Amino acid sequence: MANLPVPLSGLDAAFLYLETPQMPMHVGALHTFALPPGYRGDFVADVRKHMMARAHLAAPLGRKLLALPLNLATPSWVSARVDFDKHVTAVKLPRLARGSNGMAEAEALVSKLHSVLLERDRPLWRFYVLSGFKPLADGSSVFGLYTKLHHAAVDGQAAVALAQATLDLQATGRQLDAPIVLPRSARQGLAQQLGGALAYQMRQVVDLAKALPGTAKAVGGALGQKAASSALDGAASARDAMLEAATRAAHKWIEGIEVRDAKGRALAGSTRNLTIAPRTPFNATVGRKRAFATVSLPLAELKLLRQAFDATLNDVVLAICSGALRSYLQAHDALPKAPLIAAVPVSLRAKGDTSASNQASMSVVSLGTHLSTPARRVAHIKEATAAMKTALLNLKSVMPTDFPTLGVPWLLTGLTALYGRGRLADRIPPLANVVISNVPGPLVPLYMAGGRMLTNHPSSIVVHGVALNITVQTYAGALDFGLMACAKAMPDVATFAEAIHTSHAELLKLAQRQLAKGQPAPVARKRAQKSTAKSVAEEARTKSRRKPRSPLVAGVGR
Repeated sequence: MANLPVPLSGLDAAFLYLETPQMPMHVGALHTFALPPGYRGDFVADVRKHMMARAHLAAPLGRKLLALPLNLATPSWVSARVDFDKHVTAVKLPRLARGSNGMAEAEALVSKLHSVLLERDRPLWRFYVLSGFKPLADGSSVFGLYTKLHHAAVDGQAAVALAQATLDLQATGRQLDAPIVLPRSARQGLAQQLGGALAYQMRQVVDLAKALPGTAKAVGGALGQKAASSALDGAASARDAMLEAATRAAHKWIEGIEVRDAKGRALAGSTRNLTIAPRTPFNATVGRKRAFATVSLPLAELKLLRQAFDATLNDVVLAICSGALRSYLQAHDALPKAPLIAAVPVSLRAKGDTSASNQASMSVVSLGTHLSTPARRVAHIKEATAAMKTALLNLKSVMPTDFPTLGVPWLLTGLTALYGRGRLADRIPPLANVVISNVPGPLVPLYMAGGRMLTNHPSSIVVHGVALNITVQTYAGALDFGLMACAKAMPDVATFAEAIHTSHAELLKLAQRQLAKGQPAPVARKRAQKSTAKSVAEEARTKSRRKPRSPLVAGVGR
């Protein structure tokens, strides 16, 4: 039996229509691997063989797009044969600068590779195996792996599930089930494709209509508004009730919690979350070039911060970013008086769902960058995130990830082109200044083709109006940051990476003082990883404790 095409959801397809040469819509990561001492093989060939054996475990690796005639609605996924020689390629780093371990050169290379669009006539992923790193102290070879996957195929948590399918818990690998060979997707004529697309769109309309009353009740519940539910007695008023309740929800969120100035005085008319963000240098139309940098922080120290501030790990990440953004903008004489606003992805994925699709929405939270002390910024962020969670509690279950898309490809593609060419991001007040995403990751070391993964730095998307993306992921005792920026808006992203380290150290000192007040003995600090051989990241972090970090190895610290 033939394998039928699978239509993309409306949310998945949106990443295709928003893509332009200035806004590539792929995500990925820069990994580093240490190979066993005495390894004499061909790591590129080993990675190809490794991926061939696991391609059947990860749906995005073996499918490509099938566009609908005339691009009337969303395309479909169809099975495809993968040319692993083209999808897994070797790249050698340029000659290393004196004192460099290769990470700075790898960051520069990722900056270039991330600017290149994925080809849509083949599966939407590419792996680049990077050679030329400085060996470890025990002589073990180090390789890098830069991965690119289109956001139409995966969101953050789906990418984690894909990593679980392609990575192993031990260097010797694991026993794999025999691959299931799927038949090639059925060839369909024009009439079949149009008929299938129309039927799919009609199902989406019906599903949306069925969900409308529940959506209105959920919005009303979020507000405690009985009027929203009572208004549903008449079918004709359901839409109006939902819109009214949604408007009330927006106003409640906008009212939020008052923002205070550096002296603690309430700023009249100011709000915490959903508001117009102040303009910064990275709230502008983006170009084609990218700038990438990395940072690694010990997870044990972040847990100490969480304990000291009675906060979540996400609050701690936001506080670190807040301090770094404040100091960076101050150094550029560009710090706004109003607090910066972060766009924060919110997962809509049900527990245990590992499907390869996008199931996320976006919320916003104030970062308190107008406050001069880290303690007040932490308090501000805790209150802001609490307000965000309260507003989203009932709404999360009804946020759509699929919807009718008939005609949307034309509309969204045209609007995206107009927004970019008209440089509207330079004129329209921004709703957010920066994207900050925290993706849960593995807490134990992972392996690929016999190599032990040392670091796992995400690389994500910047768009017109938001030219800086900060994505973090936990891995094996550390929190790895990936800082992706438009090279025109933030060419010195390595400087911002240094500001991340400074902000973290500032919060750590504050936390240790607070904990010392309630604890007779100092809190012991755990190392991120215990290993006889220092990793690339560990070596750089050792140096950074002795002296200020050089931009050459910016962010390479675990």
